[in-house]
Amino acid sequence: MTIEPLLDATGVAKNYGAVAALKNASLSVLPGEVHALMGANGAGKSTLVKILTGAITANAGRIMVRGKAHEVRSPADARRAGLVSVYQEPSLIPDLDVFSNLRLTQTPVEPFREWVRELGVPDLDLRETARDVPLAIQRVLDLARALAIEPDILLLDEMTAALPANLAERVLDVVRRQSKTGRSVIFISHRFVEISALCDRATVLRDGETVGVVDIEPGVEERIVELMLGAKVEKARKTLRAVNESSPPPDGTTRIAVRNLRFGTKLQDVSFELKNGEVAGVVALEGQGQDELFAALAGSIKPSGGAIEVDGQAVKFSHPVDAVQAGIAYVPGDRSEALAMKQSVRENIALPFSAAFRNWGPISRRREGAKVQSAIERLQIDTRAQREVQRLSGGNQQKVTIARWIAADARTILCFDPTRGIDVRTKQEIYKLLRQLADQGKSILFYTSELEEIELVCDRAIVIFGGRVVDILPVEIADEPALTRAAYGLPRDAKADVGILANVQSDKVAT
Repeated sequence: MTIEPLLDATGVAKNYGAVAALKNASLSVLPGEVHALMGANGAGKSTLVKILTGAITANAGRIMVRGKAHEVRSPADARRAGLVSVYQEPSLIPDLDVFSNLRLTQTPVEPFREWVRELGVPDLDLRETARDVPLAIQRVLDLARALAIEPDILLLDEMTAALPANLAERVLDVVRRQSKTGRSVIFISHRFVEISALCDRATVLRDGETVGVVDIEPGVEERIVELMLGAKVEKARKTLRAVNESSPPPDGTTRIAVRNLRFGTKLQDVSFELKNGEVAGVVALEGQGQDELFAALAGSIKPSGGAIEVDGQAVKFSHPVDAVQAGIAYVPGDRSEALAMKQSVRENIALPFSAAFRNWGPISRRREGAKVQSAIERLQIDTRAQREVQRLSGGNQQKVTIARWIAADARTILCFDPTRGIDVRTKQEIYKLLRQLADQGKSILFYTSELEEIELVCDRAIVIFGGRVVDILPVEIADEPALTRAAYGLPRDAKADVGILANVQSDKVAT
């Protein structure tokens, strides 16, 4: 017996001038199915989701829901057809409180409250301004708002990318329950472990076209990577670890020292040192003080106590400009915070030059242009749509935020979840870049919501729990089990660590 698809999209195409975001995309989703939509950054995943939910209009193609053709020209059209999406970036209007955001979308309040509690946020204040809500919680609110509408097809675009493990597991549980009720979920994620545990099938896009549909079964990851990249490649994990192991150790001199840093109730007492030539990872569950730590180092907030030293000198930042002048640059997880979306790639990268901060004077356009071009080439940024950076894929947008500070020759880069929502290939490029910068003597502070990234790119892991540094682990013992224990405030197994370190040392002697 043939099961009729709940959703059947065929031949979908979308052009932005000369740039083809989608060429020939197809997607068929069965009732009660969790269907993965996969592809490298720029493959067209987010564009297809926005077309299905009416955020943008396709230039060609057909969309069928329950066997009937639908013209989806607005989110209202999609909602009437039973399609609702949670996009990759938060959709709450920042200057409105949560309740006003609900009214704008006619979201029923009580079902919303129930879903928020179900997703692990029991104490939400609906009068809180959206911009004051942490990024991870904004993602949860977006999902709760979508679930409250009771859609037949829920589209999740990198829903778990900005979430700590405890909240991500809540989301996965909700997705499983949705499928058991006969509703379908289209799930975009670059985490193969989530795809394997959650999804039934996967549709793979490459360069704006559907190149394959596969059943999710053991060992399918390699096949998906082949489809995504167009050629068989070695697993990124092995490659990236090799890059990290080949890097020289930090030179031992301290670039930044944090002494007993405090801020309100979030930062209780944080101390650590960041060395020249080091990539130091920061590990923490949601709300443990990592946001405030990075904000203090970037000059966005003023600590209530403690001290920050740069090259042995105490500093006090009243504004992000002060941090930039001290050679400290910030790359946020939310790319929209860092980029002027309607400006070009070159204008975004050149921003530190043209702003000129406090020292007004002539700008060398030739020198500026050379540095910008060098950064573009170094990061292999796709500039085909360079008129507006908003037309770039998420991976290329993140490259632009990093390229800006390479061009400005920042000595320290604060990277807050920089690979969120980025495909395997682009992650590999960013990891290699961070290691290269460290090899050149730069200092990198790297927060990640994906624990496996620590051992791939970092020299040490700084674990924060309850606003305090509870452990600092060398990369040799910073595997996922050890980091998970530390992130939950549990002591690590000292005997096991000694054994691991002994093996590491013996391996190094043998080689």
